[in-house]
Amino acid sequence: MGFFVMIRDVSMGFMLLCISALWVLPIQGAGRESFSRNSSSSSLPSSVNVGALFTYDSFIGRAAKLAFVAAIEDINADQSILRGTKLNIVFQDTNCSGFVGTMGALQLMENKVVAAIGPQSSGIGHIISHVANELHVPFLSFAATDPTLSSLQYPYFLRTTQNDYFQMNAITDFVSYFRWREVVAIFVDDEYGRNGISVLGDALAKKRAKISYKAAFPPGADNSSISDLLASVNLMESRIFVVHVNPDSGLNIFSVAKSLGMMGSGYVWITTDWLLTALDSMEPLDPRALDLLQGVVAFRHYTPESDNKRQFKGRWKNLRFKESLKSDDGFNSYALYAYDSVWLVARALDVFFSQGNTVTFSNDPSLRNTNDSGIKLSKLHIFNEGERFLQVILEMNYTGLTGQIEFNSEKNRINPAYDILNIKSTGPLRVGYWSNHTGFSVAPPETLYSKPSNTSAKDQRLNEIIWPGEVIKPPRGWVFPENGKPLKIGVPNRVSYKNYASKDKNPLGVKGFCIDIFEAAIQLLPYPVPRTYILYGDGKKNPSYDNLISEVAANIFDVAVGDVTIITNRTKFVDFTQPFIESGLVVVAPVKGAKSSPWSFLKPFTIEMWAVTGALFLFVGAVIWILEHRFNEEFRGPPRRQIITVFWLVPYNY
Repeated sequence: MGFFVMIRDVSMGFMLLCISALWVLPIQGAGRESFSRNSSSSSLPSSVNVGALFTYDSFIGRAAKLAFVAAIEDINADQSILRGTKLNIVFQDTNCSGFVGTMGALQLMENKVVAAIGPQSSGIGHIISHVANELHVPFLSFAATDPTLSSLQYPYFLRTTQNDYFQMNAITDFVSYFRWREVVAIFVDDEYGRNGISVLGDALAKKRAKISYKAAFPPGADNSSISDLLASVNLMESRIFVVHVNPDSGLNIFSVAKSLGMMGSGYVWITTDWLLTALDSMEPLDPRALDLLQGVVAFRHYTPESDNKRQFKGRWKNLRFKESLKSDDGFNSYALYAYDSVWLVARALDVFFSQGNTVTFSNDPSLRNTNDSGIKLSKLHIFNEGERFLQVILEMNYTGLTGQIEFNSEKNRINPAYDILNIKSTGPLRVGYWSNHTGFSVAPPETLYSKPSNTSAKDQRLNEIIWPGEVIKPPRGWVFPENGKPLKIGVPNRVSYKNYASKDKNPLGVKGFCIDIFEAAIQLLPYPVPRTYILYGDGKKNPSYDNLISEVAANIFDVAVGDVTIITNRTKFVDFTQPFIESGLVVVAPVKGAKSSPWSFLKPFTIEMWAVTGALFLFVGAVIWILEHRFNEEFRGPPRRQIITVFWLVPYNY
């Protein structure tokens, strides 16, 4: 994750910066840089040291330390792995300092590091990755979730936890699930916070949503600074807050938000995995913290249930007692990732050695001329087989405590998944899961992997959520801001068909059928909507509707009202209302009242038309009489009878 801020007590606001890393070290040999060898085998070293560089006094650090100890014990007790090679571990506290952590990492590199596990800080991860690249040392992190660490710039960086890229996509799907369009991002202003929120913004844009305001605060910010920041956030229109900070300081945000009245009805608070890391580490849960967090929705790395995971959690109390840690040092998901990271290195080393590979080091030519410096950079050596060892790690495929440990082509763990939890007065309650395979579901993700991928909106499922203020109905997600501006409504200034929308001298400045429909809809809303109509076009020719749509998409106009045809290309950029006029060419004309009359049937035709019709009737009757009179007895007799017969038969001949 990023630089952490450690809080001893929510009410005190005492903060410290935190980082961590873990290094795998060989025993230093003499002469040629290589592992010391076991006398019974010429291919295996007698021992391998694992160096741990992290901050002891942090939620993640305390959990990781116990996990490292447990992993080392289990590996050395397992005769099926690293046969004849003992794994040792050496701890070093960074004392919550990025500078101390970086210098400590360089000191460990002097001991011919063959792999690095850590740090928990994304910031120091960026720094040490350059060192790892130079010395060809595979770099594994169990807690640095910054998405940019997966870039091509860091070929030796490998993440054993989940990438925040997936977490931000999960949050985006959550926002889209409830049909919200804007969020406010509250984050710590470091690599972890900035880069995570940047990915969130990109993901929201794909769903036609956005971050309306980015509220950043520096690492170690005091309550006064947080209060000023939240006060400015509360003036914004959006009430959807996404909080992406560090677990050791994040509760301060909710303490301040509570005092500002921002934890009531109408607000939505969404947090990344930091919140559950903090809560899971509290044993028992602090009632004061739960009181602050009621209604919050939090994400957490999902790890499938298994017998090994349950057994490991069952050992936690004994491990804590053995290490003489505080009774409130609880178990969190990063303990599982730390445990699996050590096992991943051990298994990879086992495969690496079984393939006949050796471990050798050579001097870095670019560091030869630094002997006159107080910092002995010349003691840093290149791991000659580092690239091959990295490839072995990337090819590993087995099941650990955190699930399937396998990496894709982008060096991310496969099958990323998250728990979605709703914080209640009794504690966190799971309301569903998210995975990139099926989106939201109420069934564990591993039960769905055998089925075809399905992320369609109609198949997304979550259980009921209790929002802040004990509200069951999903909040609207926005209010009219106190410093807000009226809606800018674009109206096409047409030359033809002005009955739809046109310029006028009334108070609105426009009139027309579409304007009347829009105004009627506005009146149905239970709140006022400040608005300003702005004519689009010069009034000399009909404006381009495609250009009008483009200006709505570019936020030059907030809304467009007019006779705009809904076509596929336009729906890619803006949302339309339900059509209220049928498609095709129609004419809008005023309705005139008319009196009812028994002669109304004559109105469809003019008098001339009726006269022509009557003349034709008589002409056809005369022709029929002339033709039938000589042969048909029906057309003989008195004149009256013959006339009646003609009028009776003429309609049948039309």
